[in-house]
Amino acid sequence: MRRWIGALALSGLATVGLVSFPAVVPAPAMIVQARAFHGTPAVGALFSSSRNVGLGAHFCTASVVQSPHGDLVLTAAHCLAGKAPGHLFFVPGYRDDRAPYGVWGVTRIVVDRNWAASADPDDDFAFLVVARPGGGRIEDGTGGERLGINQPSGQLVRVAGYPDGANLPIRCDSVIRLFSPSQLVFDCGGYTDGTSGSPLLTDVNTSTGLGTVIGVIGGYEQGGYSPAVSYAAKFASDIAALYTLAVSRS
Repeated sequence: MRRWIGALALSGLATVGLVSFPAVVPAPAMIVQARAFHGTPAVGALFSSSRNVGLGAHFCTASVVQSPHGDLVLTAAHCLAGKAPGHLFFVPGYRDDRAPYGVWGVTRIVVDRNWAASADPDDDFAFLVVARPGGGRIEDGTGGERLGINQPSGQLVRVAGYPDGANLPIRCDSVIRLFSPSQLVFDCGGYTDGTSGSPLLTDVNTSTGLGTVIGVIGGYEQGGYSPAVSYAAKFASDIAALYTLAVSRS
């Protein structure tokens, strides 16, 4: 249900080989269904706007990640096709048409070179540098997710995201499985369009909602054509290098 929306041509980093994906991945006999909840501070919705028009409908999900300057947000690269800094906004903790932690404008988009060149599903992630009038650091208000590199499959993940048209996010806990050497998959119903970029969190703190992000919905089939089966590029050396680049540009 996360549809193809084109490729983004921005600068980035090193290449990796193409991956052959299995035709079928065994799934549990019963699929758990995601449920609406009141959200968590570091996860929010992405909006775009045009001149003389307020925020439109939200279209993807993103999350604040820990960084030295406290201004980095993580999402799926395919969410950013046709989008440009200055017309893209992040609303952390969005619910019921409210922005409890403010509206943050995107000042820079950082994607991997392989995604920019060929929309490689193994590099379907991006960092956004955000700011707002009056200054401040987004991470000071929301906290930030830790970035988890080369994490094993078989872990329990919590995934929060914003389906298109919804005023509340959804959340589900599910075991992450290995779909290919470079792709993860989890089963939970309800992850329709708009949930691309949702963070897959392990070791979640029940008080803050913060955890370690080991992937974002995207990758194979740009996250999946079924709302019950979602994919994510496994975080490895490419995203570690991209994070370093994003920090240097923030």
